[in-house]
Amino acid sequence: MDIRAFLQEPVSMAPLGRALIPTGLFFEIPPGYEGQIRPRSGLALRQGLTVLNAPGTIDSDYRGELAIILINLGAEPFTVKSGDRIAQLVIAPVSRGALTETTADRYASAVWASQRGTGGFGSTGV
Repeated sequence: MDIRAFLQEPVSMAPLGRALIPTGLFFEIPPGYEGQIRPRSGLALRQGLTVLNAPGTIDSDYRGELAIILINLGAEPFTVKSGDRIAQLVIAPVSRGALTETTADRYASAVWASQRGTGGFGSTGV
């Protein structure tokens, strides 16, 4: 769903400026789900405005007002006005993993081996 700004007065954002924009929304997300805040593609393309920590996560136990952290990556100042669509919200299920404590020796064993190994960014080729 689209998320709109809920402001008493417009907020001007200089290039590379960031702002916490209130939405006036309070809601309860059921356990086992999370809210994901995502940028709007049109704002990103035309103005360079995006969600700073995209995707932002809203935990199911959060009860405060939803506010969106925006950043202006554009070359011109941008003004956010009340009612402007500033982000999108997706409600999604959350999977919880189980962690097993181990030692470095076990990590290096064949049980943990993979073709990629410990290779990081760019290690899987093009």
